[in-house]
Amino acid sequence: MKKTRKPGGGRKKLKPEYDAGKNLKEQMDAAVTLYNSEMSLQAIGDELGLNPIKVRKLLITTGVYESEVAEKVKNTFEEYRETKDYKTSILSTATVLGLSKASVTSYLPYEKGVYFPNTAEKEKISVGAERQRRYRAVRKLRTEPTEEHLWEVVLLYAGVRFKTYSGLPFTYEIRKGRNGQYTKELWIDRRENSKSLAWSSVLLARGHIKKVGEVVERPKALGDIRGVTYIYGMFCRFGLINVPDEAKEKMKKAFGKSF
Repeated sequence: MKKTRKPGGGRKKLKPEYDAGKNLKEQMDAAVTLYNSEMSLQAIGDELGLNPIKVRKLLITTGVYESEVAEKVKNTFEEYRETKDYKTSILSTATVLGLSKASVTSYLPYEKGVYFPNTAEKEKISVGAERQRRYRAVRKLRTEPTEEHLWEVVLLYAGVRFKTYSGLPFTYEIRKGRNGQYTKELWIDRRENSKSLAWSSVLLARGHIKKVGEVVERPKALGDIRGVTYIYGMFCRFGLINVPDEAKEKMKKAFGKSF
């Protein structure tokens, strides 16, 4: 008589205590820390007991590692992925770029990783990965101060502490509508009071910046705009404008020398 299989039965795990996801996350965090200390891929691999190629893949998955080849592989693969399955996209990318399948795979993030910083909610990524994500977005904004790049930075800095021209601390949040999409309205939270700041006001202030990084003496120089004192603090931290030394000293008390 055939025995009925018990729920949860079957072959036992050889290492029941092994958590692949947790292990991958730990490797990513360690690799990012070492990479930020300016260690080479080979040195990081030696330190973690990993192949340098795997180290690179870990860093690509966290969004830290950048190179011309990695960018070409990513863009080409994603273009094919819109209409083809994963394996076919890998083959097509390899053919177009003249790379082996293994090389293409090594330049792509882990398909089943712990987190994917380019798309994951910030609550699901490490502090280091979140910091790197903001750094890259701000650098892109300073190079090309478009509305799209500004919105990306604004989203990434939600909940981060800012200071106004006079040194008052504030943060902002961006709420989602019923459709799950972000409403382009910032809610400024300073102590018990919350004030709304329209995205159109942020764009209006951006339009008054003649040159990225220029010194803007006072908030009103960005226009007679509702909430401009908060926009001024945000633009300063984003690197879109610079501020007088007096204001900078007040802001440094909140952010330290790296401000």
